[in-house]
Amino acid sequence: MARFDIQNASDATMGGENRADVFCEMGLMYATGRGCDVDFIAAHKWLNIAAIKGSDRAAALRADLAASMNKLELAAALRAAREWMTMH
Repeated sequence: MARFDIQNASDATMGGENRADVFCEMGLMYATGRGCDVDFIAAHKWLNIAAIKGSDRAAALRADLAASMNKLELAAALRAAREWMTMH
């Protein structure tokens, strides 16, 4: 699988491939460390954005991931998702 980066995230907001699926894959990438370091905050952020965009799969994965995160990590992830949504 190709690594997603910020450019891919920006491109996803412009149409084309199902955006929720792209964001869900980005969340999975960070959750599992595929092509990057494992980062649960980034994973939760992208899964949250995917869930907001309509992905039921991302919502379920986000809930599973949240169960293994502490309150500070969750707050950081929610803040990051909110900031991204505000800018895009």
